[in-house]
Amino acid sequence: MTSTTESSNGIFGRIEPFIGILGPLVMIAMIALFMGVVEPARYFRLSNINQILLDAALYMPMAMAMTFVITQRGIDLSIGSIAALSAIIMAFLIKQYDVPAGIAVIICLLLGAAMGLLNGLVITVFRVPDLIGTLAMDLVYRGFALVLAKGLVLARFPELITEIGRGQVFLFLPTPVVIGLLTLVAGYALLKFSHFGRYTIAIGSNPEASAMTGISVNRHRIYAYVLMGAMAALGGLMLTGKLNAVQATSAPYFNLHVIAAVVVGGTSLFGGRASILGSLAGVLLLSMMINALVTLRIEFFWQSVASGVVIILSVAIYTWMQKKDRDGSAGLGSLLANPDFRKIAVLAAGLMAALIVLVVLGLLLASPPV
Repeated sequence: MTSTTESSNGIFGRIEPFIGILGPLVMIAMIALFMGVVEPARYFRLSNINQILLDAALYMPMAMAMTFVITQRGIDLSIGSIAALSAIIMAFLIKQYDVPAGIAVIICLLLGAAMGLLNGLVITVFRVPDLIGTLAMDLVYRGFALVLAKGLVLARFPELITEIGRGQVFLFLPTPVVIGLLTLVAGYALLKFSHFGRYTIAIGSNPEASAMTGISVNRHRIYAYVLMGAMAALGGLMLTGKLNAVQATSAPYFNLHVIAAVVVGGTSLFGGRASILGSLAGVLLLSMMINALVTLRIEFFWQSVASGVVIILSVAIYTWMQKKDRDGSAGLGSLLANPDFRKIAVLAAGLMAALIVLVVLGLLLASPPV
């Protein structure tokens, strides 16, 4: 009994509640240290840091909403198509029907929320599993975008759109970063201080018990998907403003990037555990990693391979760290003593070694700078 108490009050017991945020922060520090040795002048110049923040800001609203979806044991694979379709419709309203940009932006967000509502209804009313339902809706939304756009690239939008995507506040703070941080603050308040946030965690922890206590599980799951759809539309709007253009094939990897950032940030895939701050750290981590690969002049295909390895490594580690959510084990201390976890650690070390090899190969095979 004494040893158990000492273990729970020891270092592992103290850091376990903060693993969700400490993990990505440690990896961020490792990337910063590595780039500080290899490419300090290029990686840490102000313009490059600004680019990292701009890239991360694009995913912040979606990561906030995906935190709620995953916490309820859900998943949404349709966010890239929602972003593209809502932005395409907004573009047509502006370019062909002379709708004012402000009204078109509102319609864009409402369309995203409506598509999220449709996702929620497919999942709750027709009882289609989240994975299959949102994957099928992803095909539907992308198909509509392709039909509407007919291969066109719509470009040159009003100043309001470009300000949302790449403008600046007070001449130094990027507007997308402000928007992203505001959505995260709103998400944090929603999670910590509202009934919806408490019900989200309760539903993810035990849907059956939540229903028995009077919580309308299906209704709150629909709320989460409506929020996800609106934030996906905001992501599509920000991407359109950033590029000052949009096409039907835009945002193809939004779902993978956002889900990876949320899971790496400590939100449990098994539901019941959420971290908005962890999602922010996960978004920053992935943006820093991709920017580092670009800075090292590693070709795009090697970037994809390296990104996939890091995502697998991160998700594998966090899945095992969250083992007590799955089978009631005693937490991080016992997990580190588990022989099975040692096997995972060996696998993680192998994946990290593979990543280092890939980076070296990428550097050797990269084209010389022009």
